[in-house]
Amino acid sequence: MTPQRGGTPVPQPTIRETALPDPDCGPYGIAAGPDGALWATLVRSGGIARVSADGAVRVHPGDPASRPLVVTAGPDGALWFTRSGDDRLGRITTAGAATSVALPAGTGPGGIAAGPDGALWYAGMSNDTVGRVDVDGAHTAYPLPVAGGFPSMITAGPDEALWFTLNQANAVGRIACDGEAALHPLPTAAAGPVGITLGVDGALWFVEIAAGQLGRITTDGRIEEFPLPDRAARPHAIVADPAGGCWFTEWAANRIGHVTAAGRIDAYDLPTPGSESHGLAVLPDGTVHAALESGAIAHLTPA
Repeated sequence: MTPQRGGTPVPQPTIRETALPDPDCGPYGIAAGPDGALWATLVRSGGIARVSADGAVRVHPGDPASRPLVVTAGPDGALWFTRSGDDRLGRITTAGAATSVALPAGTGPGGIAAGPDGALWYAGMSNDTVGRVDVDGAHTAYPLPVAGGFPSMITAGPDEALWFTLNQANAVGRIACDGEAALHPLPTAAAGPVGITLGVDGALWFVEIAAGQLGRITTDGRIEEFPLPDRAARPHAIVADPAGGCWFTEWAANRIGHVTAAGRIDAYDLPTPGSESHGLAVLPDGTVHAALESGAIAHLTPA
């Protein structure tokens, strides 16, 4: 859809796509690497794809049963990612050398983020934990004070803690580096929070996939919610915009959206129908990149 304000069309960004060699590989998570390239998880094929600035694609194959989901740049100069299918964290260097760290059976790791303590933190979707893994592989899991909460995505906050979504417990959680956790219930019932990010305003922004809303929570627990124009859009991932506000994906509506710090929402159609947009990354030049499960990476250049 073409956003309008006061009857005047909003300038549209440029959006293009890079197709991956295997259209059935299932791009899911995406992150900017320390080498200036984009790194994407391939949930169906089990691989990791590297997409350089000139559009060259290199796929590092993996086990399809590992079902890699979310990827992040680690504090050690490598990329770390969750393997939801075989209960591991994967690690791959920019040169392509891959290793992994085993987690407790039944963890089902989803989100992953580098923490303020120099470790990797993950959300254990299947066993109600948030876990910590040092770059040398040492592991600690912290049980959460709720059963069946389905901790989904996680991000570092501005307060020396990690913040995460509980998709089935309808809450946003905070966990300190010593494992002490607190939960903040959402105002909207059955909202289904998923993606979460630290905004440039110092608050945590998140998406509510079941309610068709965005949310914002401050470190003292104050929550605001922003309904999307299309409540059936199924927002999935969210990432901070260095210029202010956040970018997010609308998985069911085939769009990438933007919210300002004041809550104004614009959304932009992806070129290919049925793209199934999931993870997002923003590069230093302000360009926005989305993993499309249909087998491509979308590149959005703001107007």
